[in-house]
Amino acid sequence: MAESYNKTAANEKEKSKTSYKTFMKEIFDGTILTKGFFVRNFKIILIVVAGMLFYIGNHYSVIMNLNEIDKLQKDLADVKYEALTQSSKLMRESRQSRIREMVQEKGMELEDSQIPPYKINIDE
Repeated sequence: MAESYNKTAANEKEKSKTSYKTFMKEIFDGTILTKGFFVRNFKIILIVVAGMLFYIGNHYSVIMNLNEIDKLQKDLADVKYEALTQSSKLMRESRQSRIREMVQEKGMELEDSQIPPYKINIDE
């Protein structure tokens, strides 16, 4: 009984080696494409391959768009900080005390008004 089991296992091992060799040979010489399975399922195989190519192309496009979004977000942050800096400079330069200093530096003969502004009301 043990001998027959060993012979069967050896035969199956030999068959698997030869079937692997024949399978690889069929792939490399192209005869596998003429086998019944591939001929019968040619359309579905073509659809699956086209779907895979579409998926790969779409994934690449999404990655490129995400990289562009990241770049634009960094640029936006830089522009926001620059705008904040410019706004701060403008606020500092437009203070009344700073304007008074600039007028004195330029040697202009201007003075602050001692009379407060007043409001004119027009009744209709």
